[in-house]
Amino acid sequence: MKRTSFITIFFLLALELFAQGPSVARADSLSGGTEAVQVVSDSMAFVNTIQTSQDSSIRTLLPNHYLFTQKILWGENGLLRKTGSFPLTQEGRDREMDIRYRMNQLHQIAGLVSLAGMIGSGITGQRLYSGKDHSKSAHEAFVGLTNVSYVTSLGLGLFSPPAMKDRAGGLTALNIHKALSLVHIASMLTTNILAGMLEDNAKLVPYHRAAAITAFSSLLVATVVIKI
Repeated sequence: MKRTSFITIFFLLALELFAQGPSVARADSLSGGTEAVQVVSDSMAFVNTIQTSQDSSIRTLLPNHYLFTQKILWGENGLLRKTGSFPLTQEGRDREMDIRYRMNQLHQIAGLVSLAGMIGSGITGQRLYSGKDHSKSAHEAFVGLTNVSYVTSLGLGLFSPPAMKDRAGGLTALNIHKALSLVHIASMLTTNILAGMLEDNAKLVPYHRAAAITAFSSLLVATVVIKI
């Protein structure tokens, strides 16, 4: 009798579970779907967090403001980045600082050669103004030396890797050096343009001389101030 009662109770429980099965499974399915959606959402948020962190890390490796000529080579999407030889990482930027240091040294050396060439050009040019035509070849040699060394110095400054951070504002030696660079670049261009016009118009000689003196003076001060 007890055995029959036990079987009867077990059978009734089985029927009850069978009757509830579809609704329970449906609830579990909905719960599982919600959990799946939550997992996907959390994964996407995690990926976005990583991407944001990476973007922020990249931005801190480059200054906010630097020359567009530097951006062409060393910017986040610069030509050298695309080659894979200069990845935008902390180790890569440390390597670039070594390159920047060497380029700045060469920039300064080429600038000193330009100053020497300008002095030679000025002396021989003055002799030419005085009617001493035998100084013409020497003057042309000094002018050529000046132009080559100046363009080399300029290129090294324009295309070196950018600094790790923005330079300080205000009246600093570097800012004065940068401001003076605009002066001697403009005056160097003016000097060379007027030099090509002198043969047809001798009246331009004073302007040519003034432009050359301005180029020399501004380059000299820019060289001295960065050394202080």
